[in-house]
Amino acid sequence: MPVTKAVIPAAGLGTRFLPATKAVPKEMLPVVDRPAIEYVVEEASRVGLRDVLLVTSRTKKAIEDHFDREADIEAALERKGDETRLRRVRASAELAEVHTVRQASPRGLGHAVLCAAAHVGDEPFAVLLGDDLIDERDPLLAEMLAVQARFGGSVIALMEVPDEQVSMYGVATVESVPTGPDDRYGIVRILDLVEKPPVAEAPSNLAIIGRYVLAPEIFEVLRHTEPGRGGEIQITDALRTLALRAVAGDAGAQPVHGVVFTGRRYDTGDRVDYLKAVIRLACERPDLGPDLYPWLEEYVAAGGPKVNLS
Repeated sequence: MPVTKAVIPAAGLGTRFLPATKAVPKEMLPVVDRPAIEYVVEEASRVGLRDVLLVTSRTKKAIEDHFDREADIEAALERKGDETRLRRVRASAELAEVHTVRQASPRGLGHAVLCAAAHVGDEPFAVLLGDDLIDERDPLLAEMLAVQARFGGSVIALMEVPDEQVSMYGVATVESVPTGPDDRYGIVRILDLVEKPPVAEAPSNLAIIGRYVLAPEIFEVLRHTEPGRGGEIQITDALRTLALRAVAGDAGAQPVHGVVFTGRRYDTGDRVDYLKAVIRLACERPDLGPDLYPWLEEYVAAGGPKVNLS
């Protein structure tokens, strides 16, 4: 069954960005001149997933409004003849058919995915985390959909991280899968998963990043998954159950595969990485880079913050 739906969990509190996120959803923080969540919806739309479900909370109405039409702003821009900004304002409302469901309490990513069960139904679907931005030049999601079409089951995105960072992620035990000439990234079969292990106990440095293509069987597993790390229902624990069933050869069990991503990823959930993403994306834009990058070179050459300008 082809994948046609994308789920984007967006109910987190955004505590790492307080006080900026006291009244503004973290997903609405601008990355250059667009909110982070728009990049993620655009990524889903780009591979044909135009049925998008946002899992939000009662404080996230601004996200819903962003993907709606805004008649007053559009009328003002039309009167001014500002076609460029008018196209930008309308673009977010035209990316996809956006639906919303509320997660009543923050019980973890696994619970947020479970909130999508009624909308998704009995078909595979993609999950994209709003904290992880994937550069549009790197077709990670398209590759994951191709792997899922080939092998069935579920597919997760993996990325090598430094050993000192493995305790921040879900980490995979894997075996290699032969790749073909059209495969852009490495493909592995998932044998086991562990959520945020101590460095000394990590089975590898292959960390789960925020892209998943999930079989609908995940919902039934999540319904029976007890809270794990941090007292939350972890999607990693549910995927581990599916992977172990497949490894054991249980009747009807479907495999879990991983795509080992080597492209450009921006972690906007961390303050420093968020700033890096803004700077990098702005420098690479033809309308901003020619002015910003030379200034940045001068600033660094002059010593940056090491120079006492007082």
